[in-house]
Amino acid sequence: MIAEKMKKLVNNSSAIRAMFEEGKKMAEKYGAENVYDFSLGNPNVPAPAEVKEAILKELEEEDSLMLHGYMSNSGYEDVREAVAQSLNQRFGTAFDQKNIVMTVGAAGGLNVILKTLLNPGDEVMVIAPYFGEYNSYVANYDGKVVVVSPNTDTFQPNLTELEEKITEKTKAVIVNSPNNPTGVVYSEEIIQKMADILEKKQSRFQSDIYLISDEPYRELAYDGVEVPYLTKYYRNTIVAYSFSKSLSLPGERIGYLVIPDEAADGSEIQAAANVATRILGYVNAPSLMQKAVARCLDARADVPYYNRNRETLYNGLRELGFSCIKPQGAFYLFVKSPVEDEKIFCEAAKKYHILLVPGSSFACPGYVRIAYCVSYETIVNAMPGFQKLAEEF
Repeated sequence: MIAEKMKKLVNNSSAIRAMFEEGKKMAEKYGAENVYDFSLGNPNVPAPAEVKEAILKELEEEDSLMLHGYMSNSGYEDVREAVAQSLNQRFGTAFDQKNIVMTVGAAGGLNVILKTLLNPGDEVMVIAPYFGEYNSYVANYDGKVVVVSPNTDTFQPNLTELEEKITEKTKAVIVNSPNNPTGVVYSEEIIQKMADILEKKQSRFQSDIYLISDEPYRELAYDGVEVPYLTKYYRNTIVAYSFSKSLSLPGERIGYLVIPDEAADGSEIQAAANVATRILGYVNAPSLMQKAVARCLDARADVPYYNRNRETLYNGLRELGFSCIKPQGAFYLFVKSPVEDEKIFCEAAKKYHILLVPGSSFACPGYVRIAYCVSYETIVNAMPGFQKLAEEF
């Protein structure tokens, strides 16, 4: 018999993944070209050419025993140093290899740092709407998620509620900008105010509160929007990054943690994260992909492609009467449902072979998420179905 904790997780499995699986079944039945699956943030844009070139060079140039063998749990030293220097050049930081832990994607990185930091009963604050898997990641280490309710006017963090809910048990705050599911970029002003709140609370409770910045969408920003680099605003910041979106490599599971020296107990956290990587079973991040991404740190996904999708979908839905904040980053629209129970709306969309994700999956009911990391043709061909939905509701 499976564990009691797993029974609950199975019964409440991800609505996003469930929709994705349903989409595959619909594609078999109606043809993939007739199904408009906006459920999963699975990039349609191919990886940049530099990635293939880097992989081939590594396979040709490196000793296979070294390339495919074990290394430090935190990753190859030269790769970590390359990542650190790239960050220093871009953001004016002062990292070196000891500040970097190569991870199995951002999700692996989040699990490593939560394993490193949390004692049973510690509280981790999340800001709605947020990626629902955070709940499981925190529960993995017997922590408690505390949700800050959404500010549906701007989808910037509700700082008043954040401040009210911080307690002596608060160990970390997770932020995600550009945000999944809204596409909103947290402004520099908001980040500075958040940092001030955390500093005051640390002083009041004589504790350390870590700001964990989950950044898989950092490189996907539009209209010249700048995404603040949070270590510059708050010393107890830890960054979890993934190449899944920036290089269209979600299945390769490669990313890194940034653990600054100035973070409280920084050297201990670095050492503990190294151990957590091993005992969680990752051992180390994939060796070939570590070497490959080190050669591609300046490469980027095709942001103009995503931007065309963003403009087409956003403008098309607005013309049909739907309400939505225009995303500044990532590749999602968070659209207000025309009926209070957005699950009814999502179910109705299936009649037109359109797959959407209910906002309740992100602790923000009344909205639906639409992932526009699909082909441009999918968006264009889906618009008649969206028009029928608009007419129906």
